[in-house]
Order: sequence, then C-alpha cells, then structure tokens
Amino acid sequence: MTRVYLDTSAYNRPLDNQTQPKIFLEAQAVIIILQMIEAGEAELVGSSVLDYENSRNPYPIKQKAMERYLQLAEVRQDVNYAICQRAEDLERNGLKALDALHVACAEASDSQYLITCDKRLINRCSELAIKVLNPVDFVLELSSDDSD
Repeated sequence: MTRVYLDTSAYNRPLDNQTQPKIFLEAQAVIIILQMIEAGEAELVGSSVLDYENSRNPYPIKQKAMERYLQLAEVRQDVNYAICQRAEDLERNGLKALDALHVACAEASDSQYLITCDKRLINRCSELAIKVLNPVDFVLELSSDDSD
C-alpha cells in the first residue's frame, strides 16, 4: 500500500482562498488524497512535527480541520535523535528547519511520498529517494499507475 506524508501546506490547502486555479486544483487533489486514505487505498503518516506546527496555526478553523485529518493517520513518526541528525543534514543542503524535519520524518516512516504545495521544497528534494510531489502531481501519478 502507498504510504504518504502530507506537510502542513497540503493539509491547509482545502481551506485556502480558492480563487486562483492552482490553489483550487491543489485543494481538490488534497481532498482526493484524503478520500483515498479513508477508503484504505493509501496509508497516512502523522508526526510530532505536524502536531507542533499545527499547534502554532493562528487560524482555529484550519487548526481543527488539520487535527481531524491527522486522526486518519495509521502510522505516527515521532522525532528522535536520528531524525534530528537527518534534518540537520537536509538543512545544510538548503531546506528550512521545519521542512527538513518533515522530510526526515517521512523518510523514517518509510513513506513513498511526501505531499506538499511548496514548490521550493519540491525542487530542493528532487535528488532524494522519497518522491516529493505537489498533490495534483501525486493524484495524476497514482491515476496513471491504475490505468497501466
């Protein structure tokens, strides 16, 4: 089964302003991904980093929605020494601290995909073993796998 880790930008996308086509499409893709998880077609990973970042969200509606989404997670990855070390390596290669922790948690949990709406993060992770994709690209990739 496909194991996915969504970062905070992905969880928040369905509640962002939908007037831009890119944001609308990403929001729809996140909803599809959450439906796949609920249907048992993908396995969601949660983490202590996601909990921490969500606890700092200044928007109560987004915070509550993300809490509900995270309850779908069948796997939880807590930060440990190895994850901190890996995150420091990733930071030295240009990732922001929280992004590095998300990537390290996704890797440690054996996720095949990290889903994010952060184009900069996607570009900086192109050399990693884990696939870091925009939600739309993830849905399209899984859909093309089904039709083969």
